[in-house]
Amino acid sequence: MTPKKKAETSEPPSKDEPKITSITDLPGIGPTTANKLVEAGFSTLESIATVSVGELAAIGGMGERTVKKIIEAAQAALDIDFETAKSVLERRKDLAKITTGSQKLDMLFGGGIETGAVTEFYGEYRSGKTQVAHQLCVTVQLPREKGGLRDGDEYPKVMYIDSEGTFRPERIVSMAERFKEDLDVEKVLENILHGRAHNSDHQMVLVEKTIKDYLPKEPVKLMVVDSLIAHFRAEFTGRGTLAARQQKLNQHIHTILRAAEIGNMAVIVTNQVQSKPDQFFGDPTYPVGGNIVAHAAQTRVYLRKSKGDLRIARIVDSPLLPESEAVFSVTSEGIIDGN
Repeated sequence: MTPKKKAETSEPPSKDEPKITSITDLPGIGPTTANKLVEAGFSTLESIATVSVGELAAIGGMGERTVKKIIEAAQAALDIDFETAKSVLERRKDLAKITTGSQKLDMLFGGGIETGAVTEFYGEYRSGKTQVAHQLCVTVQLPREKGGLRDGDEYPKVMYIDSEGTFRPERIVSMAERFKEDLDVEKVLENILHGRAHNSDHQMVLVEKTIKDYLPKEPVKLMVVDSLIAHFRAEFTGRGTLAARQQKLNQHIHTILRAAEIGNMAVIVTNQVQSKPDQFFGDPTYPVGGNIVAHAAQTRVYLRKSKGDLRIARIVDSPLLPESEAVFSVTSEGIIDGN
């Protein structure tokens, strides 16, 4: 008996072949594998089409040849190709901005903190990093016409990952009182979900849990990681552990970037600094984390103290915003314009 020939995989699909519209339509993905992928945050064809073979194989427990066919099928279904700058511009018009509560800071950011991107704030202690993070937890819940992302009565969710134990709900209350005409303080508190990260692994799990458990079901519009580097810096000491630390940190940062893109939400990360003792000219302060952190955030902001309650924010790096500064104040009612 002549054995049957296998169908050529390179042939285009026939008109009668069902169209691939979800990950369950992809070849080689059954219900069990689909559940694993969804739990890991790969619930759309776009997420499958743009993942690496090694990463998907590790998550789904499949061979690399099978995974390669799955990714190619997802790419073919989406007809992935280049697009014009005009198309990109039109799509970017759908991105939203969150007010900081300070008009000067909003102007610095071109209208507010952008969604779908990671913004990093770094500076010394008491420079205002955590205060800005708390403020955005409040202002994101304002109506859209007031600079927030609330639609009607549906308050957006905020994921606050706290690695240093600096989150204070009392501060949220005092900041929300300023906007009591537009906000229900109790609802503001209910919609901020706080996760206390006790080590770097726990911190990474909380970000992954956000992708897996919350983004598919909840209107999450902001994620705060305060601070990004604290646990990594404490757990990996000495030059001998630097490579391992940076590799683990790189993995964590890419998960954060994926969360911002999947959820089209704003992500705020705070970062610590250190000084160069041998630098005699200029500001010796620079952020921790090296080039891996430097290349991660779309916008990097350096915060520094000034007189009294005044703080200075400077755009250090951004693909769109110019290098410039703004003065703001940290007061009992939150972030306001500095005089």
